[in-house]
Amino acid sequence: MYVLFEESGQFKTGTILSEAETSLQVETASGKRSKIKRANLIWSFDDEDPHTLLDKAGVLAADIDINFLWEIAPTDAFNAIRLAKEYYGDHARTLEQTALLLCLYHHPIYFHRKGKGVFLAAPQEILQAALQAQEKKRQQAQQQQEWADAMLRGETPEALKEILPSFLNTPNKNTLEWKAFSQVLEQTGLSVAELLLKLRVFPHALAVHRASFFGQYFPKGIDNPTYPIPTPEPLPQATVKAFSIDDLSTTEIDDAFSIQPIDTENFIFGIHIACPALVIDRDSALDLAARQRMSTVYFPGDKIPMQEEALIKAFSLDEGKYCPTLSLYITANITTGEIQKEETRLEQVFIQANLRTNHLESLLTKETLENPTSDIPHGTLFKPMWAFAKHLLKAREEYRGKPEISDRVEYLFNLEGSPDDPDAKLILTPRMRNAPLDKMVAEFMILCNSRWAKYLDELGLPGIFRSQQNGRVRISTHCLPHEAIGVESYAWTTSPLRRYIDLFNQTQLIAAVKHGISARLVAPYKPKDPAIFSIINAFESKYTSYLDHQHKMERYWCLRYLEQNHIQRTTATVIRDTIIRFDHLPLTTSLLDLPELEKGTPIEIDILGIDLYQLTVSCRLVAIHSSPTEELS
Repeated sequence: MYVLFEESGQFKTGTILSEAETSLQVETASGKRSKIKRANLIWSFDDEDPHTLLDKAGVLAADIDINFLWEIAPTDAFNAIRLAKEYYGDHARTLEQTALLLCLYHHPIYFHRKGKGVFLAAPQEILQAALQAQEKKRQQAQQQQEWADAMLRGETPEALKEILPSFLNTPNKNTLEWKAFSQVLEQTGLSVAELLLKLRVFPHALAVHRASFFGQYFPKGIDNPTYPIPTPEPLPQATVKAFSIDDLSTTEIDDAFSIQPIDTENFIFGIHIACPALVIDRDSALDLAARQRMSTVYFPGDKIPMQEEALIKAFSLDEGKYCPTLSLYITANITTGEIQKEETRLEQVFIQANLRTNHLESLLTKETLENPTSDIPHGTLFKPMWAFAKHLLKAREEYRGKPEISDRVEYLFNLEGSPDDPDAKLILTPRMRNAPLDKMVAEFMILCNSRWAKYLDELGLPGIFRSQQNGRVRISTHCLPHEAIGVESYAWTTSPLRRYIDLFNQTQLIAAVKHGISARLVAPYKPKDPAIFSIINAFESKYTSYLDHQHKMERYWCLRYLEQNHIQRTTATVIRDTIIRFDHLPLTTSLLDLPELEKGTPIEIDILGIDLYQLTVSCRLVAIHSSPTEELS
């Protein structure tokens, strides 16, 4: 005797070896012996070969007219044996019954399972709805395949042209369009961006890089929301005249400097910071808009301001007008470097001029700054600033325990043309990090950030501080030493138009100036305010991403520089292991065939290929030099 039974959703046949009240011992066609429950038994038979029954029944089931079967099916629950007699007649045997059983199982739209081997014909209205859904699904599958086939041929289906760009950042993975696209991704092994480039959804790699960043961080566009700007409170006018020092591309001017001589050795140095926090209250529309962005985004030829243009114009330290500032005055002896007094004020300062480093760097050298008789622009400002800056640097180096290394060349990126045009021409302007003008500005900014961090901490006011200990840089609410910079306290405070942390700290500093030791009772942020930690986390995430995009775009334009100038052979310097830095270009890459060489070894390389999407450049070593590298060929 043989049995037909169901196991793990499949029909199987076997020979009965033994029986018990609730189970059977059977041997399947493969020779495997199994114990099956009687509940899984469909029926027993002895008129068919169990080894061939299911195959023969499957062939017979394929010829059954499912619509006719549904029409003659009983209206109440039934089993396959009963329906087989209706369909085949009373002579239906195991083969026909099994064929009917398979047919019923394979057409769940027509027949609903109600138990082991028991079925119920679907009501007509439910059947029609299910058939329509099935047909719709078939048409969708056909449409999906047609779209996928077109994309595999490198064609963009007309119906997909509007939606394809969204796949770069925010695809709706439940749509038929995405499923077709995903099918092509799986078959080709391409990334989303690579396939979009291949289909010319984006015209070039630059468009992909920009769309990817903007879509993720500025999905509603890069325009700032516009809100009314309150009129700042009246402030006393300072008697000093201040000068800002920035490169030509700077439009958000945050800081300026003034000087008041006491005698030939003692001076009052003024550091004046733009003060938008005067009109940006906590959780106001202006505050929330700035907090949403967290920072100005910079990349070659373009930027996305943190603040709206009207607010920048109102508070930027533009020349020829009085501007509200938060000012730090430092009285110091430039011969000894001793700081005798410091004071922080809220005031209006007249900005005498916006000086540009591009015009001054070649004139303000170490020699001219230290020569008492040299005639340099604004010498009465820069010569004492330089003398004092050297003392500030020395004090930081003593705190660090080692000198600061700053002999690397940095580059300013300028584009002649639109930043979204890959054919725009890149102009690279090299600048030495240790140029005296840079050193002066850097030292005074560090001094300001350090002193104001200490000021907040002494008053017990919450601030957002930066520290470094044991090599780890942290942003936190704790005022701790910054070992790399070489100061006991440090906080970003000098760029409130461009960075939200600075704006946050400025609101607290304003409270400190106005209320002194009682400031912690009235400041916008009180001690242990949980919102501060939320701001820190959001800032770190976005600021890191913004910097990553800036570096990515700088790398893109360096590679375009090589292409546009048809540079096929050039020189480079070994940094470490297989990493090299191009000479006269801020670009690094890995050179796999590089032998073990000392850091700083000059080499010559051939450029073999550039990938503007992956942002890679493949090179080959040509020669190892022992003399200084030469200009780009």
